[in-house]
Amino acid sequence: MSDLTETIDGLVRPIEDWPEPGVTFRDITPLLADPAALAAVMDGLVELAQQAGPIDAVLGIEARGFLFGPSVALRLDAGFVPVRKAGKLPATSLSTSYELEYGAAVLEMHVDALTPGARVLVVDDVLATGGTMLAAADLVQQAGATVAGNLVLIELLALGGQARLAPVGCASLRTY
Repeated sequence: MSDLTETIDGLVRPIEDWPEPGVTFRDITPLLADPAALAAVMDGLVELAQQAGPIDAVLGIEARGFLFGPSVALRLDAGFVPVRKAGKLPATSLSTSYELEYGAAVLEMHVDALTPGARVLVVDDVLATGGTMLAAADLVQQAGATVAGNLVLIELLALGGQARLAPVGCASLRTY
């Protein structure tokens, strides 16, 4: 086990039966509170991001994609694009809806956030079923750009998100 894996495992708190019975929530707040651990995680995320090749923009998904996306973008010398829940952006936006276990949701991005042809890295905290990242990819495609890679801190293997993101896939620092 690598030092980074041990750091993540030591600081990501498993919360059983939350938000509902049978679910183990992975709470990253202790990791975020530890400056050395957070720096190591950011280094690891940037190293994975560089494997996607040149990146023009990093797209962060609300809310926890906002925690990692701007720092990754800065280190890649790329712009940061926020993807928000419906009704949160002030200017003309692209939108896409996607299914959740308990209904549907909508993600939005400003219509002028990406340049056509841009290579985009999509960043979030956790990959579960892949639905949110697929919705973000739809926004990227609507803008005429290309998803060059997907990146998360944690992938939950049992939920099958990786297969849904083929052929691009998703890089992660830790799997559970």
